[in-house]
This record gives sequence, structure tokens and C-alpha cells, in this order.
Amino acid sequence: MNDVTGESVSPEPRRRKVRRRLSDEEIAAQRRKRRRVQIGCGVGALVVVGFISWLGYEGLQAKSNLEKAQDFATQAKDALLAGDTDRARIVAGDADRYAQDAQSSVDSVPWRIAGAVPFLGNPFDSTRQMTTIVSGLTEQVLLPAVDAGSAVSPDQLILDGARINLAALRDAAPVLETTSAAISDLDEQAQNVDSTWLGLIDDARVDLQDQVSELSGLLNNTSLAAQVAPAMLGAEGPRSYFVGFQTNAEARGTGGLLGAFAIVRTDQGRAQIDDLASNREISMNKTPIDLGPDFELTYGHSRPTTDFRNSNVSPHFPYAAEIWRSLWHQESAEYVDGVIATDPVALSYVLGAVGPVTMPDGEKITAENVVEITGATAYARFGDDQIARKEYLQTIAKLVVQKLTGGVQNPKSLLQALGKAVSEGRLSLWSAQANEQEIIEKTRLANVVSDTEAPYASIVVNNLGGNKLDYYLDREIQYTASCENDARTSEVTVRLTNNLPVGTYTDYVASMFENPVDAPRGTNLADVALIATRGATLTKVTIDEKPAFSYIGRERGHPIYSVQTPIPQGETVELVFSMTEPATPGEPEVPVQPLIRNAKVTIDVPECAPN
Repeated sequence: MNDVTGESVSPEPRRRKVRRRLSDEEIAAQRRKRRRVQIGCGVGALVVVGFISWLGYEGLQAKSNLEKAQDFATQAKDALLAGDTDRARIVAGDADRYAQDAQSSVDSVPWRIAGAVPFLGNPFDSTRQMTTIVSGLTEQVLLPAVDAGSAVSPDQLILDGARINLAALRDAAPVLETTSAAISDLDEQAQNVDSTWLGLIDDARVDLQDQVSELSGLLNNTSLAAQVAPAMLGAEGPRSYFVGFQTNAEARGTGGLLGAFAIVRTDQGRAQIDDLASNREISMNKTPIDLGPDFELTYGHSRPTTDFRNSNVSPHFPYAAEIWRSLWHQESAEYVDGVIATDPVALSYVLGAVGPVTMPDGEKITAENVVEITGATAYARFGDDQIARKEYLQTIAKLVVQKLTGGVQNPKSLLQALGKAVSEGRLSLWSAQANEQEIIEKTRLANVVSDTEAPYASIVVNNLGGNKLDYYLDREIQYTASCENDARTSEVTVRLTNNLPVGTYTDYVASMFENPVDAPRGTNLADVALIATRGATLTKVTIDEKPAFSYIGRERGHPIYSVQTPIPQGETVELVFSMTEPATPGEPEVPVQPLIRNAKVTIDVPECAPN
């Protein structure tokens, strides 16, 4: 409204936006632009579809070829072990061909582009890593290994069931050394293949890791054998070995009390028993040997270098070997060339491969009963007649060794049995030749206390009662740790259970040679030692949650903390070692002492990141 006239005032009309009519040329230009966009989008869609199709095709090809390569690789390994080198050569060639085809697929442009995509590309990248490993496996390992076929085939390695084919081992040594180095490198690569969110690919990753690891163990062990076995088996002249049979019903550091021994002689690949006797043939008035200040500090009080009963209290087998060699030299004036140790459980594995032996009275000693007979029932059968019992056990050992040296019908089964014994620490070997021992110490056969800087916890039980109750001993070992600043706070928990059944037992089995704790019959008395991580410090040790006194020693650079405890019949004793350890890197090691019953082991030790 106008303030002067009072008339209404209409609002100012809105301005209308006038659209200019486009010329025909401009309309045509816009249409051409839209057409180019549409064509570009269409081409882009076609490119995407084409890329996915191409990738899918390459993926299917790679998967198929990779699976075929792995299958033929397994067939090649099996053919080598069976001694069929002709078939091994054929299927190894097939494995190589498919591996190369798979490699071509994963090296393609779309595959590499897909593998570079964060997260989503992980399966593609993992598959490419696996294919590279399989390709290397066939080209660098399987094809060359065929040339060394007789050295990895049990049927051709053991001739006439009784003689080692030394010529085959020596001839194959250069090839085995090359393939061993290659498979070790591939094994490391396989263990480091990235895990993936795609289950199918991840399962293939685990299968490949197992396959390469198994072949690595086979070729590495065979390569090492080719380096030392010819000389140790008498290729360059006769050799002699002290063979100790350990009675691990009475625990010692390397397994069990030295119960019997034999002298085995080798010449040109053949072995034979010379002497076989019980430990009563070794007197205890010997001259000691020097194994260093740490050994003397830790074990000297038990006179291990002169008293065979304590000769293997340390779990480091080379110490026991040197002591046994010294004791035998002082007994016979002979220096043996090496030392071997085994136990009844290992004998059960061997009997499972070669079959039972028959005692002079017709009794069958089998894989199923040899452990119980030698570790338990023989003591009840002979009572206090220790001479008769030891002669009985000697006869068993002699018959088993005679069967081994007289002819083996199934070499592959025997080597598998020996391999199992080695993996459990039940078969040990030491050579008096420094160059041979250096090679042996690269294998599980050496049974050494490792000089590693990585986290380490070895629990060692030594029987203090002079009885045979460790036949009934169960062990649980837990090694746990957490990271704190530049150190680990760790605990090693040990549970020992005396499972001696209710019954009547001889004094030799269930009483004590000495009873300083005035314990009832059936009580086990044990020295329990922890060989800990280098640089570790014990903060406390408890037995059934009560503070305990610990003896301190050293073993090859590791601190040792040991306590003594009775283990009543039917009860469990829990020991806890609490420590501060350096936060050193590396896979934690928990070696298991080879007693009658295998220990249950749990490890939870994290990798501590540096500050």
C-alpha cells in the first residue's frame, strides 16, 4: 500500500529468464558430446567386463595348473621314495610343465593389477607367491633330485636288507647338497606366504607349507647323511661305536639310566655287534675328564664323569657321549669312533617295522609289549635277582640289533620308524671326528642343548630315588610370557603326576636308594631343572604354591634353576618358575626330554616389539 495515496501497490513483476534458441550446429555438437560420453561409458564397461573375464580365465587356469603341478610333485616324491626313478622322472616333468603354465597365468597383467588392490587383492597375491614356490620346487628340486634317486629311496639305499649303498650316497652328495639348499630356501618362502581371507586359497597355502616342509626334511637329512654316513659306516676303514641302551623308567637328562651297552663295528656299509653287556661291566674307579667349568659347577657333585649311573644327568648328549667313550676306553683300552643312544620306546618303533623277535624260551618280544616288559614287568618277574633281569634285557637288545644287522625286509618302514625315534629325541648320535660332529649337530640326532638366544625352556627330570617310578610319570609343561618394556615376564609351570597303580612292588621299583625326605614307598623323588633363556633371571619358584629353594647352575650359556621334590603315589605336584627374560626375538623352543610317556606342552610366548 502506498503511504501517501493509500492505494495498493502491486509487487514488481519477476524477470523471466529467456532461453536462447540453439542453432542447429550447437544442437548437433551437444548430441555428439553425449554420444561420446555414452560410447566412453560403454567402452569402460566393456573394459571392466573384459578385465574380469580375463582375470577369471587366468584364475581358473592358474588354479587348475597349480593343483596339477602339486599333485604331480607329490607323485614324484612318492616315486623317489619307492625307488621308481623312471616314473619319478616322468611325473616330475609333468609337475614342471604345469607349474610353468601356472606361473605364466599369475605373471599376467590382470593378475598383477588385481594383486595390488588392498585387501581384496590378497588372495591373488598369495596365489602368485604359492605358484612361484611350486615352480621353483619342480625346477630346482624335483627334477635334479631324480638324478639322486637311489640315495633317497630306502629300497635302493639298503642293499640286501643289511648293507648301506655307500656308493649311491657319495655319488649323490653334490646333487643332494644343491637341492637341499634350494628346498630350504623354498621352505622359508612357503612359511612366509601371506594368509588370506579366502578360505579355499588359505587351505591351499597350509597344504603347500606342509608339503614343502616334509620334502625339505627328507632332502636335508639325506644330504647330511650323504656327507657323513659313508665314512661313519666304514667306507674309509672300519669304525666302532658305543651303543648305550637307556632305561628311562629311571630318568636321566638324556632320557634314562644307562642300563646296557653294546659295541657295534661297521665296515663298508655293514654293521655287526661285537660286545654286549650290562652296566655292571663298567666299574666306577675311573679317572675323570674335564668338560669345562660350567659342567663341573652344575653337575660335578654327582661325579658324572666317573660314575656311569650319573653319566648322563645333563640333557646335552655330547657330554654323555664323551663320558661313555672315556669309561669304555678305561675299561677296554679302545677309543670308539662315536656313540649312539636309544631307549625301549625307540625299540618298539623298530620292532613295528622289522617284526617281533623270539627269546630262547619262545617268548615273543613285539612292538606292543617291549616297553612294558623292559620298563615294568621285568622288575616284577625277576624280583631282586638283578643279574638275571639284566641278562634278560641284554638278550632282548641283542636280538633286536641282530635282526637289524641281519637283513631288513621293509627298508622304508624301518627308516620311518627311525625317523620317528629321532624326532622324539629317542635316538642320538655323536662322532669323535670334529668335522662329522659339526654336521650331525645340524640335525635332531645330535640332541644338543641349543645355544640359541631365542626364548628357551627345557625341563629336565633326574631321578634321585634310584627307583623305577618314572615309568609311571606324566608331565605337563606350560611356557607363558608377556612383554613389558625391554623384557619378558615369563612363567614355566610344570605338573608331575605319579601314576603308580595300587599294588605290590619290589624295593628296586618302589622304594628309594636313599630316602632323605622319609617318604612312604611308591613316592618318586625328582630333581627338576629348568634350563632357561639366556640372560633370564629367576624371581621366584614355588612347589604347590609354596616358595622353594632353587639350585643355580649353567648349561652352554643358559642359566639352570633346579629344585628337588617328592611326588607321592597317585598325586600331582605343581612347580612354577617365575622369571624376567630379555625380549630377544625368535621362535620359542621347549625341548622335551624323552621319557616313557610323552609330555603335554603348551607355549604362549609373544614376540616382543622393541621400544
